[in-house]
Amino acid sequence: MLDSSKKQYPPLPLIQTWIWMMTQSGDADIQQKGQNNLIASFGSLAKANEYLVNHNQN
Repeated sequence: MLDSSKKQYPPLPLIQTWIWMMTQSGDADIQQKGQNNLIASFGSLAKANEYLVNHNQN
């Protein structure tokens, strides 16, 4: 049974794609979409960064 109390985040490759979109795409619309996706999934860019830092320690 799934633990519904634990927040489910998107797969790491998808998160990395959104970060690429936001930082390296060179297209303002794509950059905004990447940022919007991260914020929608994590609530803020700071929370997304915190997740990545913690995930990379494992």
